[in-house]
Amino acid sequence: MASPLSQFEIKTIVPIEVFGYDISFTNSSLAMLATVLLIILFLSIGLKNSSIIPSKSQTLVELSYEFIAGMIGDNIGKEGMKYLSFIFSLFMFILLGNLLGMLPYSFTWTSHIIVTFAISFFIFILVTFIAIFKHGLFKFLGFFAPSGVPKAMLILLVPIEVISYLSRPVSLSVRLFANMMAGHTLLKVIGGFVFVLGANSFIIGGALPVAFLIALTGLEIVIAFLQAYVFAILTCLYINDAIHLH
Repeated sequence: MASPLSQFEIKTIVPIEVFGYDISFTNSSLAMLATVLLIILFLSIGLKNSSIIPSKSQTLVELSYEFIAGMIGDNIGKEGMKYLSFIFSLFMFILLGNLLGMLPYSFTWTSHIIVTFAISFFIFILVTFIAIFKHGLFKFLGFFAPSGVPKAMLILLVPIEVISYLSRPVSLSVRLFANMMAGHTLLKVIGGFVFVLGANSFIIGGALPVAFLIALTGLEIVIAFLQAYVFAILTCLYINDAIHLH
């Protein structure tokens, strides 16, 4: 029986090497490309024949848009609306990537720390540049020294604030990666129990693991939505900090 971790293996589909660097097209690349195509398909179908009285597909697209717009309004304010397209794309990319990984024989690219960290690090760089360009370098550095704090305490607080700020991309990426990897590993393990118990004791032995597997699958779908939401809302909070420096 295959290891529960075998589903996370990177497999080369089209080998490509440039200047000694391996940039092959892999199953992870294919899954991310499929995710982008699903987003384009979702938006194209929903907005193809848009009208005042929306169809079901148009309603779903508009609800998604309003959901992200409301999230930005609540956490950033009107100034954050210029980042609507970015946060909407980020949310949909992670959400559909998570859901795509629930399909049989698919690949969950959000379960790889290198991918989630790359996205998180890009957000970290973006937020830092927003803060510096809006407030200037020296005012941005003042973000790490809370006002009204005794100078003696700054010796302790400034390093803590710096470490906390630098840990943002790590915590953001690990949260998504760990949840998706743990959930899919557990599904694989329980699925193995269904096969083994069902083979040895027929329907009776496999019934309980199957019921648990169905419930766990439903929970994993909820987690897929939740992790996309958490990723998007934390991005909103980081942008809010960059804009208002608090």
